[in-house]
Amino acid sequence: MPVDVLSRNNVKVVGQGQRPLVMAHGFGCDQKMWRFVAPAFADDYRLVLFDYVGFGQSDLATYDPQRYSHLQGYAQDILEICAALELEQAIFVGHSVSSMIGLLAAIAAPERFERLVMIGPSPCYINEDTYVGGFERQDIDQLLDIMEKNYIGWAHFLAPVVMQNSDRPQLTQELEDSFCSTDPAIATRFAKATFYGDNRDDLAKAPVPSLILQCKDDAIAPTEVGQYLHQHLPHSTLALMEATGHCPHMSHPDETIQRIKTYLEAASLGPTYG
Repeated sequence: MPVDVLSRNNVKVVGQGQRPLVMAHGFGCDQKMWRFVAPAFADDYRLVLFDYVGFGQSDLATYDPQRYSHLQGYAQDILEICAALELEQAIFVGHSVSSMIGLLAAIAAPERFERLVMIGPSPCYINEDTYVGGFERQDIDQLLDIMEKNYIGWAHFLAPVVMQNSDRPQLTQELEDSFCSTDPAIATRFAKATFYGDNRDDLAKAPVPSLILQCKDDAIAPTEVGQYLHQHLPHSTLALMEATGHCPHMSHPDETIQRIKTYLEAASLGPTYG
């Protein structure tokens, strides 16, 4: 029996516009995390929201450990959603690891995408030689070891590091709750695919222009990462945000909306590379 992709990934299509805009959530999250940003684009775009298999309200019965042990499996989710909805020339907005997942999808099927918007992206989280990813390998090893031994404790530790903005503890609590609502085995497998992944060699293959939204004081993707991406992604635009933390679409939605809209409006007038 063929898989109902739209049901599998809990796909929601909203908005009054014709141009497709796909929003892909980050690690341990789901499509609800876009609720502060998505409405601002509903008048002009056909918004596509979804949950990766294993997260949110996706169909857990369709989870395949082998498929989702690497980011290509999640990229395949996106391509199957695009095929099911017959999307072409879509704007893809990806948070965190979804930035690289979107890049992999665009490389595989460039006709599906017009532009990529990357929020807090990183092609590699581990420092290597002169490359600054933000973490030593032993830091990642330790983090994932804690994750496997004490998942709830790991979530309680990591959520405030990711979110920052301690003046709004409700955002940190929401992120922690989202982490904790995910099956630990599924989350751990995705974490390994994310933090041990290295997509630096894929950057030059980007077939479409991209916007890099780089937050200041981001403990997960430091500013050096944003600069590296800008240098190695062809036809990329780097925007340094005033937002702090790793989830500006939640903590600083107004700036996130403004940055994306400014980029897309300029793109409609001509090249925005810089």
